[in-house]
Amino acid sequence: MYVECLFAALCRKGVEDSQRARRRRHIISHRERTDSMSSSSIYFSASQGVYGGETSEGGYSTANAESDYTDRDTDRETDKEADREPEEESDEDKSCATTLTLRQEDSQEEGEEPQEEDEDNDDEEEMLEVMAEVPSGELALLLAQSDILHTGDARLKAEGFHLLLANKLQYGDSREFLWRLARAYSDMYDSTEDKQEKKSYAEQGREEAEFALKKNGLNAECHKWFAVLTGLTSQYETMHSKLKSSHILKEHLDRAIALRDDDPLCFYLLGRWCYEVSTLGWLERKAAAALYDKPPTSTLDDALGNFLKAEELNPGFSKTVRLYIAKCHKELGNVSEAKNWALLALKMPSVHSSQATQSHAK
Repeated sequence: MYVECLFAALCRKGVEDSQRARRRRHIISHRERTDSMSSSSIYFSASQGVYGGETSEGGYSTANAESDYTDRDTDRETDKEADREPEEESDEDKSCATTLTLRQEDSQEEGEEPQEEDEDNDDEEEMLEVMAEVPSGELALLLAQSDILHTGDARLKAEGFHLLLANKLQYGDSREFLWRLARAYSDMYDSTEDKQEKKSYAEQGREEAEFALKKNGLNAECHKWFAVLTGLTSQYETMHSKLKSSHILKEHLDRAIALRDDDPLCFYLLGRWCYEVSTLGWLERKAAAALYDKPPTSTLDDALGNFLKAEELNPGFSKTVRLYIAKCHKELGNVSEAKNWALLALKMPSVHSSQATQSHAK
């Protein structure tokens, strides 16, 4: 009996000693694993409550298993970070792109400065060109003399014409000179009675006027005298050519009036155009319809309005203007008005009439 009790006590002591040794080994193993797995300490500590009662080998295995999961989780987070990195890179790219755009805009602004300078240079060149065209010195005196001679009789007009011809070689590139030369050809057309000479003056004068237009298309005088000489040359053309010339004449009269709306001669010529178009015959209307999709149209009222405008701008400007006012009133049925304007025309001396209006009245 005593022996059995002693044996039982020894067995309990051995078991307790064995359990104490196992606990010591487990604690030592736990510390070693904790130190060796410091990179995965968070995941390892979380798993300790699950696998804490196992042996050191089981604990090692658990540590490795947790390390695998940790690596996988770490890889997953790495992948997530990698997924986020392109977004960050895209933001950086956007920032770079924005910076690049700003730099490009700055470079464009810098590039625009020379362009603005070029435009300024062009404006300066145009101003210099206009200033260079302002007559000065001998040319100014020549042009002034030409203007005075133009207002004289046939002899003085011829003198002015030859004066300009003598200086054409020297001043032939001047716009102001060229339209005056064209006007002088119109004066010579009026001064001669020879039909061939008239035709020659009209054609040469139209060429000079056209050359003046090429030099300066924004000069009312250039357009006006080109229209005048176009009307003169049309008298030697066929019906179809006359219709074309009539269209050209109207176009340049409109431009001349748009540039300068106080010239009575332009309104007289426009009145003549309206009058002739409104009184076209049947054959001429048919020809105009065949030549143009929209043939020119006008009325006697249009013609009368332009003649009255010329008279308003310069009362007594031309005997011919008043005669045409009387004709328009007569054809419109205004008999009393027609008589009044006819009397006013008869009171004017023929010499007071404009040469250009006389030429178109013939």
